[in-house]
Amino acid sequence: MAYYVVAYDISDDKRRRKVGEALEAFGKRVNYSVFEIQIKSKAQLRALQESLLKELKPKYDSLRFYHLCQNCVEKSWSLGDEPAPFENDAIYFF
Repeated sequence: MAYYVVAYDISDDKRRRKVGEALEAFGKRVNYSVFEIQIKSKAQLRALQESLLKELKPKYDSLRFYHLCQNCVEKSWSLGDEPAPFENDAIYFF
């Protein structure tokens, strides 16, 4: 299992909505344009990247993946009333 924080800045509402929907299928939204996602395989990651590339316009949009190791995930925490980062009960798979 691989863990990623994904952040984007997309200028167009329609493209932004489609990218958000694609990422929600792999994890949870923790901010309007930030997601915590879990990927089970390299093939799944490639499929996600391909679907996202179809929606992006590189000249106008930015989308970044930050890979977190298991040790980093275990050392992550949250302040406030939300679940801890990558908490299993808080992540939904479709």
